[in-house]
Amino acid sequence: MALKASPEEQALLLDIQAIDTKLQQLDHRAKSLPEHAALQQLAVENSELLVTLAEQKGVLEDARIELKRVESDVQVVEARITRDSARLQATSSVKDVAALEQELTALRKRQFDLEEIELTVMEKVEQQDAVVGHLGEQAGTLQGRMADLEGVRDSATKLLDEERASATSSRAAIAARVSPDLLALYEKQRQRYGSGASLLRGGVSLASGVKLNENDMVAIRAAAPDDVVMCPDSNAILVRTAESGI
Repeated sequence: MALKASPEEQALLLDIQAIDTKLQQLDHRAKSLPEHAALQQLAVENSELLVTLAEQKGVLEDARIELKRVESDVQVVEARITRDSARLQATSSVKDVAALEQELTALRKRQFDLEEIELTVMEKVEQQDAVVGHLGEQAGTLQGRMADLEGVRDSATKLLDEERASATSSRAAIAARVSPDLLALYEKQRQRYGSGASLLRGGVSLASGVKLNENDMVAIRAAAPDDVVMCPDSNAILVRTAESGI
């Protein structure tokens, strides 16, 4: 048995279809927010920057370890110089004096060389510390930009969610006034073909934008007002009103 529904009930499908179209648009807008693409790009930059920062921190740590090692070597040499100097002051042996003076000369040269190395490594540590600091500032700035963009995105998403909730509530209120069978047919056609209901205006089905041929129009004119008629082009429920041109 063909499905029947009053013209007023069928007209409600157009309101539901309009809301469904709006919900689709809201979903598209939510997915297409410019902040999404910007955040993806910044996330890539942030990831690359953090890798570079980690590498440079490793270089800095190696330089600090090297500096500690050189400082330790300097302390050892200084201690030996102090010890040998004390022994030199305390001995009266010509042989011991000669040996100690020779060793002290070698130690002082070693001390000089180590202190030169120490200065070089200290400069390296200082420079590398500046590099790490600069990269850290860059990372902080970049992450700040990301946080700002996330805030903008979240605000925009919240507004879209509020619109979606309002539209969904309106849809539920209208759908409650439509019979289950008619609503089920609408949902079935919308899922299959994209449009569940289409207004016939001036002989044109708005869902497809196509003007119906005369044979189709004859069949539509012959249908009772409460007959549920399907659009031959869009397969949506064809809603007839005073502006349909019948």
